[in-house]
Amino acid sequence: MIQIFGTTKNFDVKTAQRWFSERRIAVQFVDLKEKEMSRGEFDSVLESLARQTGSRADAIEELTDKKSKDYSSIAYLDDSDKADKLFENQLKLMKQPVCRNGKQNATAGLQQKIWETWK
Repeated sequence: MIQIFGTTKNFDVKTAQRWFSERRIAVQFVDLKEKEMSRGEFDSVLESLARQTGSRADAIEELTDKKSKDYSSIAYLDDSDKADKLFENQLKLMKQPVCRNGKQNATAGLQQKIWETWK
């Protein structure tokens, strides 16, 4: 089952929900305001992104919302500190939506081309 992590007011999250809905693909929506990712879920997403991008550092960059007003708090940290700070501040620093297809596949932001391969 596809999981979408994000907030109900985020337009990209709404777009992702609509994209899956139009294709009649069942999703589980997790509102980050109510329940953030567990450490295991977060690490699983990072590992999946690292396989796609080639490194854990690139995965962290992919998952980080550089447009966030709080981005400066994470911009100059080293990679392990960035991951911890990102985990601690998912709502403020993480790019939305984060979509997961099992433990092997994950995306950050709108990635319709990748989602098409998940069917």
